[in-house]
Parts: sequence; C-alpha cells; structure tokens
Amino acid sequence: MEKLFNSTRDNNNKLSPSKAIIKGLSDDGGLFVPEFLKDVKFNYKDFIGKSYNYIAKIILSEFLDFSKEQIDYCVDTAYSLNNFETEDIFKVVDVEDGLSILELFSGNTIAFKDCALSILPLLLKCAKENENDKDDVLILTATSGDTGKAALEGFHDVDGIDVIVYYPYKGVSRLQLLQMLTQKGSNVKSYAVKGNFDDTQAGVKEIFNDSDFEKELEKYGVKLSSANSINIGRLLPQVVYYYHSYVRLIEQGKIKEGDKVNFIVPTGNFGNILAGYYAYLTGLPVYKLICASNDNNVLFDFFKSGVYDKNREFKKTISPSMDILISSNLERLIYHMYDGDDKKVKDLMTKLNNEGKYTIDSKYMSKADNFIGGYATEDEIRKVIKKVYEEDDYLMDTHTAAGYMVYKDTKENDDTYSVLLSTASPYKFSKDVYDSIFEDDVKASDDVEYMYKLNEKTNVNIPKPVNNIESFERREEEVITKENMRNSILKYIEGKK
Repeated sequence: MEKLFNSTRDNNNKLSPSKAIIKGLSDDGGLFVPEFLKDVKFNYKDFIGKSYNYIAKIILSEFLDFSKEQIDYCVDTAYSLNNFETEDIFKVVDVEDGLSILELFSGNTIAFKDCALSILPLLLKCAKENENDKDDVLILTATSGDTGKAALEGFHDVDGIDVIVYYPYKGVSRLQLLQMLTQKGSNVKSYAVKGNFDDTQAGVKEIFNDSDFEKELEKYGVKLSSANSINIGRLLPQVVYYYHSYVRLIEQGKIKEGDKVNFIVPTGNFGNILAGYYAYLTGLPVYKLICASNDNNVLFDFFKSGVYDKNREFKKTISPSMDILISSNLERLIYHMYDGDDKKVKDLMTKLNNEGKYTIDSKYMSKADNFIGGYATEDEIRKVIKKVYEEDDYLMDTHTAAGYMVYKDTKENDDTYSVLLSTASPYKFSKDVYDSIFEDDVKASDDVEYMYKLNEKTNVNIPKPVNNIESFERREEEVITKENMRNSILKYIEGKK
C-alpha cells in the first residue's frame, strides 16, 4: 500500500509522508491528512508492558515512509534521558478515584509540545534524505508561548534547518519569554509581533500561502516548513501518548482490558485533542474526548451548536496557550466529519476567512458525537488549583486546572474512568498558580520570581530546565509588526549568507 497524504481542501493534492512533513502546509492552504487512515489499526494489547519508545516505533512506522533504521533513530534519539526526565517519558499519575493525570511536561521546555518537537527535527531530517532534498529548510512557527521554545529547542543546531518563531508581543508569560530569549543555537531566531496570537498565526499562514514570496526564497535555496501542529509531523507523534497512557492504566490496575476511557484535553489550536481522535480511529477504546477551553470558548460553542464563530472578543487569560479563536486543526476533524469532502471543507474555510464563521450540518456534527466541549472561567480555574492542591496534594498549572474543572462538570452524568492531559508544569505559570493557592501579601516582580516563592511554599521541585533561568545568557527581544514579518525573514536569511 502506497502511503499518501492529501490536502483537506483538494484530494488531488497528494504527497508522500516525507514530502508532507517537509512541506508542512499544502499550497492550497489545506492541512495534510493520511488518506489511508481507515486502514491503520493498532491492537493496544500489543503495547501492554512495552516501553514508550516501542509504542512510538510501531505507530509511526504505520504512518510514515521511513525505513526501520530511520524510525529507530528518530524515536530513540528524541525520547531519551537527554530530552526527558524519566525513561517512561510521560508519567500517568493517580490523583483521585476515577481520574489519572498524564503529565506531559517532563521535557526540556516543561510543556507537552516537547513530545512532538523533540522528534520533528529528526523526522524532517530523514524526510529530506528520502526526497534527496538539498535545499535549506526554514521553519516558521507562530506560538502562544509553548510551541516557540519547544521548536527552538528541538531544531537548534540541526544542519540545513533554520527556525524563526513569532509570538504575540506582551502575550506570553515572562518565563516563556525568557525560555525563548535564552535559547542557544546559531540557526534559531524569535520575534515579538504586535497583536494577539491569532494575528501572529494569520501572518505566518499568509506567508505560507504567498507564492511570490516562495519564489523569492527559492533564489536563496530556501523552502518554508512549519513546526506548528498544522504540520502532520507534529500531530502523529502525539497519538503515541494516548496509547501509552491507556496501557499504563491497565498495568496499574485502574482499568481492565477493553474498558473505554475518557480523555480531557485542554486545547486551543485543537492539535492535542485531534491526536486523541486519531488514536480512537485507529483502535484505542475511547469513550469521550472532552475538549476543555477557557473564556475564549469558541470550541465549546462549536460542539454545542455546530457553529464556529470567531467574531467575538479575544480575552487574555491566565491560561494563555488556550487564548485562541482560530483553532487550525479543527479543519482536519471537519474533513473527517464530511467523509473527505474537500470541496465542502474549502468552502467552510473560505467562509471562516471572509465572514469569520461557518456552520456544520447537523447530520455531519453527529459524526463527532464522541466529542464534548466544556470551559472554565478564570475564577473557576483559580479555585480548582487551590482545591486540588489542598485536598489531593497535587500542584497543577492553569491549563490543567481548566481541564479538571471541565472534568468535574461532565463527570456528573458519566462515571467512565478518565485521563486528564496535563499540558504544562505548574512552574510555567508560577504567579497565577501561587496567587490561586496562597492568600498572603507576598509580591514578586514577575512569574520567574514567583517560581521560587511557589517552590518555597510547596516544596515541589522546580524543573531543571528553568531553575535559575534569569541567570542564563539571553538575546534582546525584537519587536515587529505583522506587516514586517516577510522582511524579518529576508533579513535573517541575508544575514546568514
């Protein structure tokens, strides 16, 4: 069986897995999906007692056109003690009856993006080998905070690949900013863009869809790719930890073989939860995929009404990685809901671009009936952080707390065993975590100082990658407008030549 990925907006636009990883985004603006997805099936029983790396190798080999040696190299290099704290990569922790937490923050940037962005550079390197591609690749990434550092960390000093990260100016936490500015590597660069994350992400998408700019870059021997979750090479590695957590629950005696499980996923761009949907489609016993949002609850409204409407106030919250009104990966789900009707997907995405909204026919919404939307307010998030710490002695970040609140809301009518995906270390958002738990007069200048205050109060270890980060050597922050993003790319490339 030849493995091909096609665009969500044109089924005739097909690429090999290697080419799709290199390309990132289709020329027509669509996202790549495996046209052979219905033929991919895994038996979770084969993974019981196996290592994370074993599971990753089996799953990725089914999706990619890589040799066994390439798969082994990518997985074993990415998922090692050089990049993660434990050999099992991600811990599954029992918090209370009926609920475990999948801790996805054991990597170098203490956020779930490490899972995919530790391996994507290696996948891209092998993909270029497979295609005999001699051009340099420039990775462009828009980030609301976590993806940026993970991309910079994953790709730094990889030959033939450069990375430029764009983030909203004053739209990321102090710690996230320091993580990006202290990144080492001669092939990495970050820019602050005036505006919010949606403005930043739109700017990156416009560059990818600009054929004239693409031709201009060809003069330098450079082609663009993406490290955002729009790249299929970002999405597929995330499927692994759904299977990993399920078999760990069996091994821990929390569930029996074949029991269905709910997954609660704090998400903004919809990539993390979409990986759970791919796990479900390939054979994992999933009952409900519970999509947790914050006050930017566009996804909650979508699953409730079938209407996706980004025409609303953008709210800056204490869970900034979910401060998103355009959830790019939802396009892939819609493609599957419409049974691969590329023309319909293209029409809906055109409406989103022109009118800021679209509506899904009810008979097609029913094909996503294993999704549930929920959201938590700022006040609810703060109360949850305090409650879980005091009652369960567990420290969680603001995004995970949103997921916990949604879990409690949905649990009333469903006693299925649940896994909450913890997407970041509590130390990534120390100020808000501290303020949520402790009612005292302690004031600190920023979230980095609060990190040490939180450690003093809780005795929860600060992760090594951020301990003493304020003393690391750092770059100057460079601020640009959305309109200057193309010029920033040319300036970077010319400076390298």
